[in-house]
Amino acid sequence: MSMIQASDTVTSRRGFIKTTGQFAAASALAGVALPHVHAADSDTIQVALIGCGGRGSGAAANALSVKKGPMKVVAMADVFTDRLKTSYDALKRSRQGDMVDVPEERKFIGFDAYKQAMDCLKPGDVAIFATPLAFRWVHFKYAIQKGINVFMEKPLTADGPTSRRMLELADQATAKNIKVGVGLMSRHSRALQELSKRIEDGEIGDIILLRGYRMHGPVGSFASLPKPAGTSELLYQIKRFHSFLWASGGGYSDFYIHHIDHLCWLKGSWPVKAQALGGRHYRQAPEGGTYVDQNLDSYSVEYTFADGAKFIMDGRCMTGCENIYSSYVHGAKGMAVAAESGDCGLPSRIFKGQNRSRSNMLWESKVAPDEQDPYQNEWNSLLDAIRNNKPYNEAKRGIEASLVTSLGRMAAHTGQEITYDDILNGDHEFAPDLEKLTLTGPAPLRAGPDGKYPVPMPGINKDREYLDVKTA
Repeated sequence: MSMIQASDTVTSRRGFIKTTGQFAAASALAGVALPHVHAADSDTIQVALIGCGGRGSGAAANALSVKKGPMKVVAMADVFTDRLKTSYDALKRSRQGDMVDVPEERKFIGFDAYKQAMDCLKPGDVAIFATPLAFRWVHFKYAIQKGINVFMEKPLTADGPTSRRMLELADQATAKNIKVGVGLMSRHSRALQELSKRIEDGEIGDIILLRGYRMHGPVGSFASLPKPAGTSELLYQIKRFHSFLWASGGGYSDFYIHHIDHLCWLKGSWPVKAQALGGRHYRQAPEGGTYVDQNLDSYSVEYTFADGAKFIMDGRCMTGCENIYSSYVHGAKGMAVAAESGDCGLPSRIFKGQNRSRSNMLWESKVAPDEQDPYQNEWNSLLDAIRNNKPYNEAKRGIEASLVTSLGRMAAHTGQEITYDDILNGDHEFAPDLEKLTLTGPAPLRAGPDGKYPVPMPGINKDREYLDVKTA
């Protein structure tokens, strides 16, 4: 059941804060005697890195930087040999290089590599999932079977069917006392934690409006030209995952989820519906050729909460336009800067009234230097829960944040007003039978005879974000 279905099931702000906090999804286990894992601080916790791109390598470095108790990376997995090698070399050169013990026989390549890497662990160790999101449920299911704790990068899902599947797995993880961290690091920003408390205490009054902006030039694999001849279509799509909805939720889900997550957290609820607009202004590459990815390059989404409050999320990937990368909360008595710059950049501030001026500032966050990195904070919390056997499962709220992000994206891609229940209960699974993928098999998304992939057609495709070539 969704946390947002009708007015009697929408939680209060205080209830939301309690149920989506650091140990939310595991709260039912509080006070229950649970089996211990790594009870002694001297026990070495082993780590398997599954997905060796930049974010995966960064997560591994954060894991090895946790100061309480020994850690060791013992296995790595990817579908690309060069990516695994680059990640391994970087980790070995880092300050934590002596904590990386991955000989050639524990470096695994292919779609079964995640199993081989996790088979190197024992119950209570940690697997990092930093592949494109489509593989989350497959990897999570195996980790639960093995009794392995998990850290998984955002987003977690891009469609309704996989979200429902992941919610079931989240409950299974809680029942087995598996600790789960999710890479929505804003929740571990000390400035945002303090701001959340102050908003909860009424310092800016009832929230009326929230605004999020991530507007800059193209980044990552946002835009893609046709697949080079002789290249596997499947591996091409995985390598350029930002371009394809099945792999990442597209630029909207991958780029904007942090602002969507922390602004809904500050509001104290998830929105119940969204309407939106978006477009693709530029399909021609400067170097020549036509982009074939599934992204729009501009989005403006209006989310609505059960109490009528609004949240506007504006996103843009265009060169030469004004860059804005920040988030704001407006209340009846004042306003707050949530993220000054970036996904959750310091400082957070509160102002009286709606004008952001130094004379109106009532509060500015002050964070100790050793707690200013939310990426490290989230790993410190996860490892503390593992070593001290505290209930800890961030999966449910990570799935809900992913759903709300997909809700806004679907509203833009279809041109329709979409409700939370619409996206949660939808039947369009972008990558069915994902667990059966092979290196030589077909991709979940097929290009047409012209080499172009299906794209959103708002107002024409009203109940799906795109029509598969094979069913169009």
